[in-house]
Amino acid sequence: MTILENLNTLLADIGVPIETGGFSGKAPSEYIVIVPMTDTFHLHADNAPNAEVQDARLSIYTQGNYKKLKNSIVKALLGDDFTITDRRYIGFETDTGYHHYVVDTEKNYELED
Repeated sequence: MTILENLNTLLADIGVPIETGGFSGKAPSEYIVIVPMTDTFHLHADNAPNAEVQDARLSIYTQGNYKKLKNSIVKALLGDDFTITDRRYIGFETDTGYHHYVVDTEKNYELED
């Protein structure tokens, strides 16, 4: 499993459209864009890692109050053993009317053969 598969499955229950990298087509009043960021091996002694840490940024866009959607996402992530590394309000985009909020998250995955 990858972080993208895991996030798409987990966040589907929230009922908000999700895309990877950018939103294609006409954007709805709220949506989530997942941006994969890194796949890293944390320190290991024998140069043969058996797990990697994958992280991604969840960009939340909404024309309404972003707090309810943000709280639902954070609750789902924490309930599925994700680590949240950052949360921040980016700002209100006056040209589109969307509030933009990001949640950066990571999760450990065992390497598959």
